[in-house]
Amino acid sequence: MEHICNSEVARRLEQIKQEYEAAQRGLSGLAQGTARHEFITAKMKRMGHIHRELQRLVGPEQAIRLVAETLQENTRGEGSQEMQHSTNAEKEK
Repeated sequence: MEHICNSEVARRLEQIKQEYEAAQRGLSGLAQGTARHEFITAKMKRMGHIHRELQRLVGPEQAIRLVAETLQENTRGEGSQEMQHSTNAEKEK
């Protein structure tokens, strides 16, 4: 049972990560105004729904901690990629 719970938690955290990434891409995408706002709002609502599912699986405190860690890791990864691109660009000069 614990294995099933762990894989359900991992699956939901991956979903949250994907929704967050999609919302981030929506900030810099081609859509403008209302369409962009609606897209990002939909992604954030979906993240909220998944978070509530996580709360049922692991409890509210653990759920928010896991979400925060997942998003922090994702943000760190993006920063590292941006830093790598900037470093490579400087080397090419």
